[in-house]
This record gives sequence, structure tokens and C-alpha cells, in this order.
Amino acid sequence: MSATVQPPESVTWRVHIDRSMWIGGVRSLMLQALHPMAMWGVWQNSNFQEDPLGRLQRTADFVGMATFGGHEEIEELAARVRGIHRSLRILNHDTGRKERLDQPELLRWVHCAEVYSYLEVARRSGLPLTAAMADRYLDEQRHTATYVGLHAEDVPGGVAEMESYLAEMRPQLRVTEEAAATVRFLMWPTMPENLKFLNPGKPGYFPFGALCYYSLPDWARQMYGALPEVPQPAVTAALRSFRTTISAVPERLHDYAFAKPTRDMLDRARQRLAADGYDLGRGLYGLRDPRRWPQRPALIPA
Repeated sequence: MSATVQPPESVTWRVHIDRSMWIGGVRSLMLQALHPMAMWGVWQNSNFQEDPLGRLQRTADFVGMATFGGHEEIEELAARVRGIHRSLRILNHDTGRKERLDQPELLRWVHCAEVYSYLEVARRSGLPLTAAMADRYLDEQRHTATYVGLHAEDVPGGVAEMESYLAEMRPQLRVTEEAAATVRFLMWPTMPENLKFLNPGKPGYFPFGALCYYSLPDWARQMYGALPEVPQPAVTAALRSFRTTISAVPERLHDYAFAKPTRDMLDRARQRLAADGYDLGRGLYGLRDPRRWPQRPALIPA
């Protein structure tokens, strides 16, 4: 058994190693922002206003660690995240009262908006996943929910259950001033320090941010009304083109999108997996191919 918590045989690996995750990550932040309390929690307890892309990067770092890290690394990170959440409070602008950030209903919303965005964007971008594999991914992500302080049974474990949950949540969602600003920031962001070299090409980021926006559910785009509508088949084609293009970027170059501690963690993951019998000749990305797994029964079909 691999030393990683989510082995390459898992559906989680297939989704999280896929380069469509960059679209899914931004989309998830846009979707999460529609919950007023979740949005106020971010707005009041982080530097999101100055560095929205940096928050995306930190989210990517957390997801990367939860997928590719070792048990001890993940437990240490999870304990730190839960401790931070316990210490933070949110001013509820509707009531004027301060509330805990680690309320289960808020953690559940953030988790569900995030993982379902990853899944939806990956499938729409062309990652081949059967309906059973999509359900399995959400079931696997129940364990990830425990890292932030939820119980596994607190979150949906299949597509139908997830869609039912999102439908139930819609009456509680609205576009606050902070949510509207969030979408604007995510389409024209401040670059984090390790990506400052990209500033000259920042105008070229807008099509990426717009694609993230257009990948939102119809009802979420209608709530925001931030951009004119375009035909959704064109959005699907753009998502597939993005995935094809970014998938051609060499893994080591792509790793520079992550902070150095995450790059170091990925190197440790490569070492663990190689020692466990996986063929790393084509990197972590290449482990989507079952022929590069050790000779033991696969957990999911090729």
C-alpha cells in the first residue's frame, strides 16, 4: 500500500492531478462566495482583498498536500487548519453578532462547493470519468472533509446527494458586495510573490478568469450577472482546449505554480511512490496510467 493517503489508484488522484484543477479552483472560490457568512469569513480573516490569487494558490497547496502528502504531513496540516478555524470569528452583517468560523454548515458549504467544482470542471474539460467514478470521488472526499473539522457523514458522498444539497442551499445564497468584488478580483487578480514575473502578461489572465466564471452553474452566473452570457457549448470547447494546452506543460515547470513547501512535498511524494514500486518515469502526472502502478489489483478501471 502506498504511503500517500490518496494512492494513484483512487479517483481523487485522477481528478486532482488533472490540470483542469486550476479552473475548478477559481470556480470554487466564486461559488463559495455566494454564501454570505462564508464570504464574510474570508473577507474579515484574510488578505483576500490584496491577494485573491494567493488564496487560490494556498488552496491548491492544501489540496495538493491532502492528495499527495504523507500521513504525518497531512495530520500536521489538518491540525493546524482546524486550530486556525477554531480561533476565528465572523461578524454577521445581518445580525450584528460575531459567530464562529468553524460552524459545520459553513465548513460543509466550502467543502462541497470546492470538491464539486473540481469534479464538474474536470468532467466537462474532458477527463474521462464514469458516473460510478464520479460518485466514488465524492465518497473519497468525505475523508478530506475530516481534515477541516467535519465528520465524514456530514458531507454528500455521491453526485445525486451533492446536487440535492446544492439545490437546498440556493435560497440561502446571495451576491453581497464582497462576493461581487471577489468575482472582479478573480478575473483581474493581484499576483502572489512567486508569480510576480507574470505581471507583464496579466491582461492575458482575463480570458482565464472569464472562463472560470462561465464554468459556473447557470443559476450562479445569473445571480452574479458579471459578464454577458455566451453559448455554453463554446465554454465547454474552451475548457477542453485549456486542459489540452496546459497538460502539455512539463511537470517540473508546472510545479512552479505552487509555493516551495508544496514543491518540496511533491518531491517527497515522488520518492515515496518510487520506493513503493510505482514507475515515475513520466512523473506524478504519468501515474494516471495503470501500467505504471505496481502489479496488484487496481481499485478503479483503466
